[in-house]
Amino acid sequence: MKKYSIGIDLGGTKILIALVERESGKVIECIKKKTKKDKGPKNITKKIIDGIEELKVDSSEIESIGIGSAGQIDRKNGIILAAPNLDCYDLNLKKILSERFNLPVFVGNDVEVAAIGEQNFGAGKGCDDFVCIFVGTGVGSAIIKDGKIIRGATGTAGEIGHMIVDLNGRQCACGGHGCLEAYASRSAIERRIEGALKKGRKSCILEYLETGKSITSSMIQKSIEKDDELVLQYVTEASEYLSGGIASIINFINPELVILGGGLIEAVDYFYEKTIKKARTKSLPVPAEKIKFSKAKLGDYSGVIGAAFLEE
Repeated sequence: MKKYSIGIDLGGTKILIALVERESGKVIECIKKKTKKDKGPKNITKKIIDGIEELKVDSSEIESIGIGSAGQIDRKNGIILAAPNLDCYDLNLKKILSERFNLPVFVGNDVEVAAIGEQNFGAGKGCDDFVCIFVGTGVGSAIIKDGKIIRGATGTAGEIGHMIVDLNGRQCACGGHGCLEAYASRSAIERRIEGALKKGRKSCILEYLETGKSITSSMIQKSIEKDDELVLQYVTEASEYLSGGIASIINFINPELVILGGGLIEAVDYFYEKTIKKARTKSLPVPAEKIKFSKAKLGDYSGVIGAAFLEE
């Protein structure tokens, strides 16, 4: 009899809840819940529970539940310590879900979990030395060295989104100022475009933007295809900052491979190509010559597949 795990990717705009076959890593079924506006511990917990209950599977076939969440995680106790983009603090998902479903529950950082998926079934397969960087609502990363994730003294290693790129810069969702995330994420691009539109600048992105709706990565891509000056300006600006952050990582950690993923990377080829070209140029010559880049091969499923294989 086949065995499955439930993998959950908990992000700032959506939750993906998937049934994953353990032998192959294949996603059998996936439920999507939006988190853009309905955040906070009660809303997040309810959406996760509802999504799990919607999966068409016999509970006796499920071995575990794994969750990759944005933010800082207490892995041992399964607690989201701080996830500003989700408005969640000290949320004990392990306790809540294990009591509800009577299954082992494991919780990790979302990009760390995506890196596990890519390491086992995606762009990182066969590589023991890489950095995985995902760009979406925020900017997160995970470091794989000698085949293992480097978590650091407090388990929070890999927070590339909170590298300081401007000492007196923009405020970040974490409460700090000048973080890379405040300049290079899709949310940062969205804020820049919205600010310019309010000041009267013209953009074809208005053709795709419904009243009350948010700017999406696909809208950004469509606007770039039309050579929209405003959108190109702010996507290029974000690419400059992200490439600088990646160059710093290349110089400091000297990985063999950098894997880039997330909604913005997947949807906007211009952003990806511009970023890796500039990152190589900004890196020191010796590591720049050897560094390899790849898009995440599992796409939207990197997180749920990696989460399904979380363990103690």
